Amino acid sequence: MHALIAIQQQLLPDLLVVMRKRYLILRQVMLSDMIGRRSLAASLDMTERVLRAETDFLKSQDLLIIDAGGMRISEAGKRLLEEMEPFYKAMFGLSELEEKIRRHFGLKQVVIVSGDSDESPVTRRELGRAGCSVLRKDMKDNDVIAVTGGSTLAQMAGQLTSQAPLKNNLFVPARGGLGESLDYQANTIASTMAKRTGAQYRLLHVPDHLGEEAYTSLMQEPNVREIVEVIRRSRIVVHGIGDAMVMARRRRVDATVAEAMQAEGALAESFGYYFDRNGAVVHKMLTAGLRLEDIMETEVVIAIAGGRSKGEAIAAVMRFGHDDVLVTDEAAALEIASIIDKESAQQG
Repeated sequence: MHALIAIQQQLLPDLLVVMRKRYLILRQVMLSDMIGRRSLAASLDMTERVLRAETDFLKSQDLLIIDAGGMRISEAGKRLLEEMEPFYKAMFGLSELEEKIRRHFGLKQVVIVSGDSDESPVTRRELGRAGCSVLRKDMKDNDVIAVTGGSTLAQMAGQLTSQAPLKNNLFVPARGGLGESLDYQANTIASTMAKRTGAQYRLLHVPDHLGEEAYTSLMQEPNVREIVEVIRRSRIVVHGIGDAMVMARRRRVDATVAEAMQAEGALAESFGYYFDRNGAVVHKMLTAGLRLEDIMETEVVIAIAGGRSKGEAIAAVMRFGHDDVLVTDEAAALEIASIIDKESAQQG
């Protein structure tokens, strides 16, 4: 495939430009469910005149359905997008980027979607869709799946589907509530994923971080202790990754503690732990839910995070070394690749 693409780039570069344009139009329409021509042109930074010609062609090929309500993708269009995805990745270097990051961090799989989640709602949605695809492939019957909170996981939850009800599977929150928007709390995400797939769910109604006395007291409650034991037996963990200082503010971490964390080089946060750029834990919060030792014993750990601003944070958590799969976007992946290249140059 790579040899054929190299030949096409030399002999028919315009063909690849047109192919990319039509691929992006179909993908945008699919992710939008239904969209008008003006909105589509704005989201693709394309003039309406150019877009009209392209969408008319795609309609003539039965790939788009256009009516008074707007545009939507046909079943044939969806199938074509699925078939084109590996070709598209190879054509624009995403396959090589995936392999570079996978090999450097010793991961089983890296999945990169095009775009920048910091800038594009479409990329955020595509990131969620890719996360759903990875999770569906890894899930088995009778699995317990623990999920963290956050906007990326919420995006993923809203798109998760299953061909058959997963009656024997159980979704649980990886930890207590974050104390922020209900939509982004781990409890909400676990219940949404369960409802959308016909699975079971259990919730953990405790604060996200606790003082030692509160933690000891809560863990003596039989109901809390029982659900925490279930959470810690999860076979799959799906987690987001955040900027350490942003997450510290959202979790209302004491200012003195936050300053100390920053002084120790805290760069990234995931499942309540704060990591420096080398992947070492510099701060942890006492919480009912998954502990670091549980993560280290979990069979499948899936990280999903994107956006150029998170490149360094993602690299830091990957250096921790207990993730199996990374789902990210092109902007974050390019930042991570740049970090890898700098390290290689320094070592060389």
